[in-house]
Amino acid sequence: MIAQIDSAYINARPWKLWSRMISYALFEGRPLTTRGQWINPLLFAHFAIEKRLPVSRRISKPVFILGTGRSGTTILGIVLSMHRDVGFLNEPKALWHAIHPDEDLIGSYNRNHARYRLTEADASDDVIQAAHRLYSAYLSATFSRRIVDKYPELIFRIPFIRSIFPDAKFLFLTRNGWDTCHSIMHWSERLGRQHNSELHDWWGVNRRKWDLLTAEIVSRHADLSAHVSAMKTWNEQVDMAAVEWIVTMREGLSLLKQLPDDILHVRYEALCSDPQKNMTRIVDFLELADDDEPFFQYALSSFKPPVVRTPCRLNPLIHEPFIGTMRELGYT
Repeated sequence: MIAQIDSAYINARPWKLWSRMISYALFEGRPLTTRGQWINPLLFAHFAIEKRLPVSRRISKPVFILGTGRSGTTILGIVLSMHRDVGFLNEPKALWHAIHPDEDLIGSYNRNHARYRLTEADASDDVIQAAHRLYSAYLSATFSRRIVDKYPELIFRIPFIRSIFPDAKFLFLTRNGWDTCHSIMHWSERLGRQHNSELHDWWGVNRRKWDLLTAEIVSRHADLSAHVSAMKTWNEQVDMAAVEWIVTMREGLSLLKQLPDDILHVRYEALCSDPQKNMTRIVDFLELADDDEPFFQYALSSFKPPVVRTPCRLNPLIHEPFIGTMRELGYT
Protein backbone atom coordinates (compact mmCIF):
# COMPACT_ATOMS: atom_id res chain seq x y z
CA MET A 1 0.00 0.00 0.00
CA ILE A 2 1.33 3.43 -0.97
CA ALA A 3 2.02 5.88 1.88
CA GLN A 4 0.25 3.49 4.32
CA ILE A 5 -3.09 4.61 2.87
CA ASP A 6 -6.02 2.21 2.47
CA SER A 7 -9.73 2.65 1.82
CA ALA A 8 -10.52 2.93 5.54
CA TYR A 9 -8.09 5.84 5.83
CA ILE A 10 -9.58 7.67 2.85
CA ASN A 11 -13.16 7.09 4.01
CA ALA A 12 -12.43 8.33 7.53
CA ARG A 13 -11.18 11.73 6.39
CA PRO A 14 -10.68 12.07 2.61
CA TRP A 15 -8.80 15.37 2.69
CA LYS A 16 -6.02 13.70 4.71
CA LEU A 17 -5.03 11.91 1.51
CA TRP A 18 -3.27 15.11 0.39
CA SER A 19 -1.10 15.28 3.49
CA ARG A 20 0.00 11.66 3.29
CA MET A 21 0.77 11.79 -0.42
CA ILE A 22 2.82 14.98 -0.02
CA SER A 23 4.73 13.36 2.86
CA TYR A 24 5.43 10.24 0.82
CA ALA A 25 6.28 11.96 -2.46
CA LEU A 26 8.25 15.01 -1.36
CA PHE A 27 9.71 14.49 2.12
CA GLU A 28 10.21 10.88 3.23
CA GLY A 29 12.46 9.43 0.51
CA ARG A 30 12.79 5.87 -0.73
CA PRO A 31 15.22 3.70 1.28
CA LEU A 32 17.28 1.01 -0.40
CA THR A 33 14.86 -1.86 0.36
CA THR A 34 11.99 -0.13 -1.48
CA ARG A 35 11.12 0.66 -5.07
CA GLY A 36 11.14 4.07 -6.68
CA GLN A 37 14.61 5.14 -5.57
CA TRP A 38 14.92 7.14 -8.79
CA ILE A 39 12.98 9.90 -7.01
CA ASN A 40 15.63 10.47 -4.34
CA PRO A 41 17.84 12.87 -6.38
CA LEU A 42 14.73 14.97 -7.04
CA LEU A 43 13.95 15.06 -3.33
CA PHE A 44 17.44 16.23 -2.42
CA ALA A 45 17.22 18.94 -5.09
CA HIS A 46 13.91 19.97 -3.53
CA PHE A 47 15.47 20.01 -0.04
CA ALA A 48 18.38 22.14 -1.28
CA ILE A 49 15.90 24.76 -2.50
CA GLU A 50 13.81 24.69 0.67
CA LYS A 51 16.90 25.12 2.87
CA ARG A 52 17.50 28.47 1.15
CA LEU A 53 13.99 29.79 1.74
CA PRO A 54 12.88 31.63 4.89
CA VAL A 55 10.82 29.89 7.58
CA SER A 56 7.17 30.45 6.72
CA ARG A 57 5.61 28.59 9.63
CA ARG A 58 6.91 28.36 13.18
CA ILE A 59 7.60 24.82 14.36
CA SER A 60 5.74 24.25 17.63
CA LYS A 61 6.18 21.16 19.78
CA PRO A 62 7.06 18.61 17.09
CA VAL A 63 6.32 15.02 18.10
CA PHE A 64 8.77 12.14 17.68
CA ILE A 65 7.72 8.48 17.90
CA LEU A 66 10.60 6.43 19.29
CA GLY A 67 11.30 2.78 20.02
CA THR A 68 12.29 -0.29 18.05
CA GLY A 69 11.03 -0.76 14.53
CA ARG A 70 8.25 -3.35 14.09
CA SER A 71 6.71 -2.48 17.46
CA GLY A 72 3.63 -0.57 16.32
CA THR A 73 5.29 2.77 15.59
CA THR A 74 3.83 3.00 12.08
CA ILE A 75 0.22 2.37 13.03
CA LEU A 76 0.51 4.85 15.91
CA GLY A 77 1.83 7.46 13.47
CA ILE A 78 -0.89 6.73 10.93
CA VAL A 79 -3.59 7.08 13.59
CA LEU A 80 -2.11 10.36 14.79
CA SER A 81 -1.99 11.57 11.18
CA MET A 82 -5.79 11.42 11.15
CA HIS A 83 -5.95 14.25 13.70
CA ARG A 84 -7.06 17.43 11.97
CA ASP A 85 -3.97 19.40 13.10
CA VAL A 86 -1.30 16.78 12.36
CA GLY A 87 0.98 16.07 9.43
CA PHE A 88 2.74 12.70 9.69
CA LEU A 89 6.23 11.86 8.40
CA ASN A 90 6.90 8.12 8.28
CA GLU A 91 10.65 7.63 8.75
CA PRO A 92 11.71 10.69 6.72
CA LYS A 93 15.32 9.56 6.58
CA ALA A 94 15.98 11.43 3.34
CA LEU A 95 14.90 14.65 5.04
CA TRP A 96 17.13 13.97 8.04
CA HIS A 97 20.02 13.09 5.77
CA ALA A 98 19.58 16.49 4.12
CA ILE A 99 19.79 18.02 7.61
CA HIS A 100 22.83 16.05 8.80
CA PRO A 101 24.96 13.90 6.43
CA ASP A 102 26.24 11.50 9.13
CA GLU A 103 22.84 10.14 10.14
CA ASP A 104 22.27 7.45 7.47
CA LEU A 105 22.59 4.15 9.36
CA ILE A 106 21.21 2.01 6.55
CA GLY A 107 23.24 3.37 3.66
CA SER A 108 20.28 4.41 1.53
CA TYR A 109 21.70 7.82 0.65
CA ASN A 110 25.32 7.70 1.77
CA ARG A 111 27.86 4.88 1.87
CA ASN A 112 30.40 6.97 3.77
CA HIS A 113 30.63 7.72 7.47
CA ALA A 114 27.57 7.37 9.71
CA ARG A 115 26.92 7.55 13.44
CA TYR A 116 24.23 6.10 15.66
CA ARG A 117 24.47 8.87 18.23
CA LEU A 118 24.22 12.55 17.44
CA THR A 119 24.62 15.06 20.26
CA GLU A 120 24.20 18.76 21.04
CA ALA A 121 27.57 19.38 19.39
CA ASP A 122 26.15 18.13 16.08
CA ALA A 123 23.34 20.69 16.13
CA SER A 124 25.25 23.53 14.48
CA ASP A 125 23.53 26.76 13.46
CA ASP A 126 23.37 25.49 9.88
CA VAL A 127 21.80 22.20 10.99
CA ILE A 128 19.20 23.96 13.15
CA GLN A 129 18.35 26.36 10.35
CA ALA A 130 18.03 23.53 7.82
CA ALA A 131 15.74 21.52 10.11
CA HIS A 132 13.43 24.45 10.78
CA ARG A 133 13.23 25.41 7.12
CA LEU A 134 12.46 21.87 5.94
CA TYR A 135 9.90 21.29 8.67
CA SER A 136 8.35 24.68 7.89
CA ALA A 137 8.12 23.75 4.21
CA TYR A 138 6.40 20.53 5.22
CA LEU A 139 3.81 22.31 7.39
CA SER A 140 3.05 24.72 4.56
CA ALA A 141 2.76 21.98 1.94
CA THR A 142 0.40 19.87 4.05
CA PHE A 143 -1.58 22.69 5.67
CA SER A 144 -0.76 21.22 9.09
CA ARG A 145 -0.18 22.83 12.48
CA ARG A 146 1.84 20.08 14.15
CA ILE A 147 4.34 17.51 12.90
CA VAL A 148 4.53 13.89 14.03
CA ASP A 149 7.81 12.31 12.92
CA LYS A 150 8.18 8.56 13.31
CA TYR A 151 11.83 7.60 13.17
CA PRO A 152 12.55 4.99 15.88
CA GLU A 153 16.37 5.29 15.82
CA LEU A 154 16.14 8.94 16.85
CA ILE A 155 15.88 7.54 20.37
CA PHE A 156 19.69 7.57 20.37
CA ARG A 157 19.79 11.23 19.29
CA ILE A 158 17.57 13.00 21.80
CA PRO A 159 20.14 15.68 22.83
CA PHE A 160 20.57 16.48 19.13
CA ILE A 161 16.81 16.73 18.57
CA ARG A 162 16.25 18.86 21.67
CA SER A 163 18.98 21.26 20.58
CA ILE A 164 17.08 21.78 17.33
CA PHE A 165 13.57 21.73 18.81
CA PRO A 166 13.72 22.55 22.55
CA ASP A 167 9.96 22.09 22.96
CA ALA A 168 9.83 18.67 21.26
CA LYS A 169 7.57 15.94 22.63
CA PHE A 170 8.45 12.24 22.52
CA LEU A 171 6.38 9.05 22.52
CA PHE A 172 8.33 5.97 23.62
CA LEU A 173 6.47 2.95 22.29
CA THR A 174 7.19 -0.48 23.73
CA ARG A 175 6.01 -3.91 22.66
CA ASN A 176 6.64 -7.41 23.97
CA GLY A 177 10.20 -8.28 22.96
CA TRP A 178 9.33 -11.68 21.53
CA ASP A 179 6.72 -10.15 19.21
CA THR A 180 9.10 -7.41 18.08
CA CYS A 181 11.96 -9.81 17.36
CA HIS A 182 9.73 -12.17 15.39
CA SER A 183 8.50 -9.24 13.32
CA ILE A 184 12.03 -7.99 12.54
CA MET A 185 13.12 -11.51 11.61
CA HIS A 186 10.24 -11.95 9.18
CA TRP A 187 10.78 -8.46 7.75
CA SER A 188 14.30 -9.37 6.64
CA GLU A 189 13.12 -12.71 5.28
CA ARG A 190 10.40 -10.96 3.27
CA LEU A 191 12.19 -7.83 2.06
CA GLY A 192 15.90 -8.59 2.27
CA ARG A 193 17.57 -9.08 -1.09
CA GLN A 194 20.91 -9.47 -2.78
CA HIS A 195 21.70 -6.52 -5.04
CA ASN A 196 24.79 -7.11 -7.15
CA SER A 197 27.51 -7.71 -4.53
CA GLU A 198 25.53 -6.16 -1.67
CA LEU A 199 23.04 -7.57 0.83
CA HIS A 200 20.18 -5.16 1.58
CA ASP A 201 18.02 -6.03 4.59
CA TRP A 202 16.96 -4.73 8.03
CA TRP A 203 20.62 -4.17 8.86
CA GLY A 204 21.34 -1.94 5.90
CA VAL A 205 23.97 -2.38 3.23
CA ASN A 206 26.12 -5.40 4.11
CA ARG A 207 25.18 -5.17 7.84
CA ARG A 208 26.16 -1.49 8.09
CA LYS A 209 23.53 -0.76 10.75
CA TRP A 210 24.49 -3.85 12.75
CA ASP A 211 28.16 -2.91 12.75
CA LEU A 212 27.36 0.63 13.90
CA LEU A 213 24.95 -0.63 16.56
CA THR A 214 27.44 -3.04 18.10
CA ALA A 215 30.36 -0.61 17.93
CA GLU A 216 28.62 2.53 19.24
CA ILE A 217 25.70 1.36 21.36
CA VAL A 218 26.15 -2.25 22.49
CA SER A 219 29.77 -1.61 23.52
CA ARG A 220 28.48 0.85 26.17
CA HIS A 221 26.47 -1.79 28.03
CA ALA A 222 28.52 -3.55 30.71
CA ASP A 223 26.74 -6.91 30.36
CA LEU A 224 26.95 -6.91 26.56
CA SER A 225 30.22 -5.20 25.71
CA ALA A 226 32.38 -8.28 26.31
CA HIS A 227 30.49 -10.07 23.52
CA VAL A 228 30.76 -7.42 20.79
CA SER A 229 33.46 -9.31 18.89
CA ALA A 230 31.32 -12.45 18.86
CA MET A 231 28.22 -10.49 17.85
CA LYS A 232 29.95 -9.12 14.77
CA THR A 233 29.93 -12.68 13.36
CA TRP A 234 26.28 -13.39 14.16
CA ASN A 235 23.83 -14.17 11.36
CA GLU A 236 20.72 -15.28 13.25
CA GLN A 237 18.16 -12.53 12.66
CA VAL A 238 16.29 -13.17 15.90
CA ASP A 239 19.48 -12.79 18.00
CA MET A 240 20.42 -9.58 16.24
CA ALA A 241 16.88 -8.25 16.65
CA ALA A 242 16.97 -9.12 20.35
CA VAL A 243 20.17 -7.11 20.82
CA GLU A 244 18.64 -4.08 19.10
CA TRP A 245 15.51 -4.42 21.21
CA ILE A 246 17.47 -4.67 24.48
CA VAL A 247 19.60 -1.57 23.96
CA THR A 248 16.70 0.46 22.55
CA MET A 249 14.40 -0.39 25.45
CA ARG A 250 17.13 0.46 27.93
CA GLU A 251 17.69 3.79 26.19
CA GLY A 252 13.98 4.58 26.42
CA LEU A 253 13.77 3.63 30.10
CA SER A 254 16.71 5.92 30.82
CA LEU A 255 15.03 8.78 28.93
CA LEU A 256 11.83 8.34 30.94
CA LYS A 257 13.84 9.09 34.07
CA GLN A 258 15.77 11.99 32.53
CA LEU A 259 12.86 13.75 30.79
CA PRO A 260 9.66 12.86 32.66
CA ASP A 261 7.79 15.94 31.40
CA ASP A 262 8.71 15.53 27.73
CA ILE A 263 8.46 11.80 27.04
CA LEU A 264 5.45 9.51 27.41
CA HIS A 265 5.69 5.73 27.72
CA VAL A 266 3.08 4.02 25.52
CA ARG A 267 2.57 0.27 25.61
CA TYR A 268 1.46 -1.17 22.28
CA GLU A 269 -0.61 -3.86 23.97
CA ALA A 270 -2.47 -1.22 26.00
CA LEU A 271 -3.17 0.79 22.84
CA CYS A 272 -4.72 -2.27 21.24
CA SER A 273 -6.79 -3.29 24.26
CA ASP A 274 -8.18 0.18 25.04
CA PRO A 275 -7.48 2.64 22.21
CA GLN A 276 -9.96 5.25 23.46
CA LYS A 277 -8.33 5.57 26.86
CA ASN A 278 -4.77 5.49 25.59
CA MET A 279 -5.24 7.80 22.61
CA THR A 280 -6.95 10.28 24.94
CA ARG A 281 -3.89 10.06 27.17
CA ILE A 282 -1.57 10.64 24.19
CA VAL A 283 -3.62 13.57 22.86
CA ASP A 284 -3.58 15.19 26.29
CA PHE A 285 0.19 14.76 26.60
CA LEU A 286 0.80 16.18 23.13
CA GLU A 287 -1.58 19.09 23.76
CA LEU A 288 -3.70 18.33 20.72
CA ALA A 289 -7.38 19.16 20.48
CA ASP A 290 -9.41 16.44 22.19
CA ASP A 291 -12.73 17.08 20.39
CA ASP A 292 -11.80 15.49 17.06
CA GLU A 293 -14.42 12.78 16.72
CA PRO A 294 -13.33 11.32 13.32
CA PHE A 295 -9.81 10.95 14.72
CA PHE A 296 -10.97 8.95 17.73
CA GLN A 297 -13.31 6.84 15.62
CA TYR A 298 -10.44 5.97 13.29
CA ALA A 299 -8.25 5.07 16.27
CA LEU A 300 -10.91 2.72 17.63
CA SER A 301 -11.13 0.90 14.32
CA SER A 302 -7.37 0.75 13.65
CA PHE A 303 -5.82 -0.93 16.66
CA LYS A 304 -6.27 -4.69 16.60
CA PRO A 305 -5.20 -7.25 19.24
CA PRO A 306 -1.58 -8.17 18.42
CA VAL A 307 -0.59 -11.70 17.50
CA VAL A 308 1.25 -13.05 20.53
CA ARG A 309 4.45 -14.87 19.57
CA THR A 310 5.91 -17.70 21.57
CA PRO A 311 9.41 -17.31 23.03
CA CYS A 312 12.20 -18.68 20.88
CA ARG A 313 15.72 -19.81 21.60
CA LEU A 314 18.18 -16.94 21.94
CA ASN A 315 21.94 -17.03 21.96
CA PRO A 316 22.95 -17.75 25.59
CA LEU A 317 25.07 -14.57 25.66
CA ILE A 318 21.94 -12.40 25.51
CA HIS A 319 19.27 -14.55 27.13
CA GLU A 320 19.52 -13.02 30.60
CA PRO A 321 19.81 -9.39 29.39
CA PHE A 322 16.74 -9.96 27.23
CA ILE A 323 14.66 -11.52 29.99
CA GLY A 324 15.80 -8.86 32.47
CA THR A 325 14.72 -6.07 30.11
CA MET A 326 11.37 -7.79 29.57
CA ARG A 327 10.82 -7.85 33.32
CA GLU A 328 11.82 -4.19 33.69
CA LEU A 329 9.16 -3.28 31.14
CA GLY A 330 6.55 -5.35 32.96
CA TYR A 331 6.39 -8.30 30.57
CA THR A 332 6.47 -11.85 31.89
